[in-house]
Amino acid sequence: MAAPIDFVLPEMLNATAPPERRGIRRDHVRLMISDRRTGESQHTKFYCLPQYLRPGDVIALNVSRTLPAVLKASWRRGERWVDPSVEIRLASRIDEQSWEALVVGEGVKAGDIFQFSPSLFAVVTVVRAENPLVRLRFSLQGAELLEQFYKFGEPIRYEYIDQPWDLDYYQTVYASVPGSVEIPSAGRAFSWELLIQLRKKGVQVVSLTLHTGLSDLLDDRYRLEPEKNCEYYSIPEQTARVINEAKKSGGRVIAVGTTVVRALESAALSGGVCVAKEGRTCLRIHEQTPLQVVDGLMTGFHEPEASHLDLLSAFVPPPILSGMYDEAVRERYLWHEFGDIHLIL
Repeated sequence: MAAPIDFVLPEMLNATAPPERRGIRRDHVRLMISDRRTGESQHTKFYCLPQYLRPGDVIALNVSRTLPAVLKASWRRGERWVDPSVEIRLASRIDEQSWEALVVGEGVKAGDIFQFSPSLFAVVTVVRAENPLVRLRFSLQGAELLEQFYKFGEPIRYEYIDQPWDLDYYQTVYASVPGSVEIPSAGRAFSWELLIQLRKKGVQVVSLTLHTGLSDLLDDRYRLEPEKNCEYYSIPEQTARVINEAKKSGGRVIAVGTTVVRALESAALSGGVCVAKEGRTCLRIHEQTPLQVVDGLMTGFHEPEASHLDLLSAFVPPPILSGMYDEAVRERYLWHEFGDIHLIL
């Protein structure tokens, strides 16, 4: 499916390094606030966010913590070594011992073995002709497996990032539940000081978990459509209760990130009621999707052809969204996980 808007992203607008390494605090990135009905925008800094929210509003955060999802392994088939060093990118967790993963190499077969360390290996259990992702069953599980990922893995890094950065740069300050293979980046600009200011103003802050999957298969022949990229999510009872009370009282529910929109709308009942729920969601949100729970969205700026733009079109008609993005380019906002933030209200 084609993206709802088309634009050219100048290379100079790629944020190649974390704000902290560019000499500013994470909450000092720029903030563009757009009216979803008129398309009119204001421009400020992220730490000014409390000025644009009201007592009774709800900010919903994704507390998923980023894993170092890039691993190196030696690749063996029977008694023969296929490759002494191949890159493997975790894509999504299936269970305590199994993951979907992308092998950056061709010709993977069921039964192949990847040796990551003397104490960790994985066997390929599923290979599909129509999809480059394979299923791996690891020799360890649960906390022991995560420990090995943290010991030997690195964060996923795309070509616009100019050098490797430590995993800490790929975390939000409030991340607490390990599981995402890419940072839920819309919340990266928050500091604890800013969250405290919001609470003092009467803005309620709630949390949920959605573990992000791999967004790029590194091959133009394949595109990870949302309905084929199912992700685990969990919405606690308290979060659902606070959201429902706020909706009854006229407060706005503002999702911090497209991941939060996907989780909340997956757990929504008709009439705008949010329920506590846990499971996997394959929900695709697009221009014709009626939003039940979420009133506003805080997100980064998304590149041309990104499926996230489909989700944004559920909030803003494509002609208005196109104007917002043209303005963001003119104003030289920065894109991607280390870039600036867009608040749509």
